[in-house]
Amino acid sequence: MPYVIAEPCINVKDKACVEVCPVDCIYEGETMLYIHPDECIDCGACEPVCPVKAMALRFVHRRHASWAGGAGATRRAGDNPRISAVAHPLRFPRS
Repeated sequence: MPYVIAEPCINVKDKACVEVCPVDCIYEGETMLYIHPDECIDCGACEPVCPVKAMALRFVHRRHASWAGGAGATRRAGDNPRISAVAHPLRFPRS
């Protein structure tokens, strides 16, 4: 069950998750970040550091993976550059 980044990340792209991801499976798209589902090891390190709570576990039965976004997330992540360093991440106060 790989993690996915949901709608709250759109136009935020905080990148705190990038700093804690042990396998560098987070890619930057035009308006949001994406997690490559084949590279995510389900460690959950990204979930507590996300300031907008955009991380979620994605349970998809392999039989339904084609319509559940698994292939789409792989394509979107693969089309974007891998993030390996964060220059100036945005910070939001935790509530």
